[in-house]
Amino acid sequence: MARAGRLPGETVTIPAAMTIPSRPMNFNPGPAALPRAVLERCRDELLDFGGTGLSVMEHSHRGAAYERAHHATTARLRALLDIPDGHGDAGYDILYVQGGASQQFAVVPLNLLPPGGRASHVVTGAWGERAIAEARAVAATAGGGAPRVVASTVPAPGDERTLRRLPRPGEARSEGGDAYLHLTTNETIDGVQFATAPGATMPDLGPAPVVADMSSDIAWRRVDLRQFGLIYAGAQKNLGPSGVTVVIIRRDLVEAGRSDIPTIFQYRTFARHDSLYNTPPTFAIYLMGLVLEWIEELGGLDAIEARNRAKAGAIYGVIDAFPGFYRCPVESGSRSLMNVTFRLPTPGAEARFLDEAMAHGMTGLQGHRSVGGVRASLYNAVEPAWADALAALMRDHAAKHG
Repeated sequence: MARAGRLPGETVTIPAAMTIPSRPMNFNPGPAALPRAVLERCRDELLDFGGTGLSVMEHSHRGAAYERAHHATTARLRALLDIPDGHGDAGYDILYVQGGASQQFAVVPLNLLPPGGRASHVVTGAWGERAIAEARAVAATAGGGAPRVVASTVPAPGDERTLRRLPRPGEARSEGGDAYLHLTTNETIDGVQFATAPGATMPDLGPAPVVADMSSDIAWRRVDLRQFGLIYAGAQKNLGPSGVTVVIIRRDLVEAGRSDIPTIFQYRTFARHDSLYNTPPTFAIYLMGLVLEWIEELGGLDAIEARNRAKAGAIYGVIDAFPGFYRCPVESGSRSLMNVTFRLPTPGAEARFLDEAMAHGMTGLQGHRSVGGVRASLYNAVEPAWADALAALMRDHAAKHG
């Protein structure tokens, strides 16, 4: 964090890790960096899992060897995130499904939006827009109700002057009778994130259960899950590899879900069969368990939060120190700590910066094709030294070209 306080023009020493990295410094938005220790352990266990002589990928999902890994992952996730294990609205089920968050855009309304019902959506970026589009498609084809946008903070297409932001207090609320309110806690493309201040909770969003796409910021810090009725998250950013999606759902919502939809899409099917109704993504669940163990060994979510705040602080510190060269298109109170988005004066300047970053062993910094610019994804497994190296490069680049 101390590096964020340097003044423009101050001499910067580029860390040696930037010139001779042992592996690329991975800022990819997802699939994203995995802890090296986890990859090494996975390598060592790949051919012989648990002394069985078989890879975990070769074991039956109904066999004792795999089920031990399956249940260990669930127990670690419940303990790490402090997921309540009571009954009804006091307890939550942990489900492992496939199809990513994009499939959940449709599965949520399939389960929770009854015929003639209504659901509210808060849209703060591209993924929120996709979620409401899928909900409307479900409502039109599955006899559902009416999904509606109760708040959108997305600037008009082509508007680069309006800063991206979260809703103002009271701007986004459900109403009585709404089946749920859906939002995206962190917009990876746009760099907008809810509740990033230390100790912050979600704003008052009204009486309906809150459904959150938490794919890109689950487990970045300690969060009171009782603020949500349902959370879903693709694992490939903070929890593990691609292939498995975690659903954390309040048990009363499981039982209240529609039963007139295909069995494979009902949350109750996965809840009643411990996510073993069909063949789950066994390797991804096993590897997620190793990532959760790595987080525990680091010191848990409090240590992860401190690490993540330091990484984001280093990058935003440079952006704010060189306002004539770097520009963040997000209001300061809405900035994501997972995905730092910024622009340089011209597209040519951005291309030159990205080329220099690649030459210094940094990969994945290209902004999303829909918005351009630069994006540094700083998920849990991104090393603090990588963020420091990027910050140093940014300072050096601004001093040379600003």
